Amino acid sequence: MPKQKTKKTAAKRFKKTGTGKLKYSHMGGSHILTGKSRKHKRRLGGTNLVAATDEKRISRTIPYA
Repeated sequence: MPKQKTKKTAAKRFKKTGTGKLKYSHMGGSHILTGKSRKHKRRLGGTNLVAATDEKRISRTIPYA
């Protein structure tokens, strides 16, 4: 059986935690920050966990993560 290919776009956006869940960083926090409030920019800095309903679909795109 051939090896599965990793979707490189997904590999750049998602990482697996130690317990096997998927985490991602918020979008929109890298440029054009002058139009965003201080509160909004602070919120964009952290990471978040992928919803349980999407986890199976996304984990198939990064099989070796």
